[in-house]
Amino acid sequence: MSGEDLDLASMISETPVSAPYWAALRAGRLDFQRCRGCGNAWLPPREECPRCLEADWAWETASGRGRVISWVVYHLAPNRTFASRVPYNVAIVELDEGPRLITNLLDGEGRSPRIEAPVELEIQEEGGLAMARFRLV
Repeated sequence: MSGEDLDLASMISETPVSAPYWAALRAGRLDFQRCRGCGNAWLPPREECPRCLEADWAWETASGRGRVISWVVYHLAPNRTFASRVPYNVAIVELDEGPRLITNLLDGEGRSPRIEAPVELEIQEEGGLAMARFRLV
């Protein structure tokens, strides 16, 4: 994916609650939050558990392994910012540890994605940001 026409940094704002997530990606790992009360794990970062609404959570590091839940391929850009990318995919990946995230799938050596396909994390720098993407394995 080329970031020539895409300024991701201007589209994503780092907040106090999301700063550890972005710092972890820059350090080469994917961190997520887990509720100390109910055990729920989630991404993207937020101040309270989306299941029980408690604000008692901790950061954990993901193994980087997961599975494809769903994906779509865009052949028309919804915004001119993404025009240089078409066609591109947007996928939902569920990490082995439980949280799901919206991401992109990278070429799995010519393999097409399928539901439940195993994936592994690959952190890529784009537009000045470290981005969590996944490769089919």
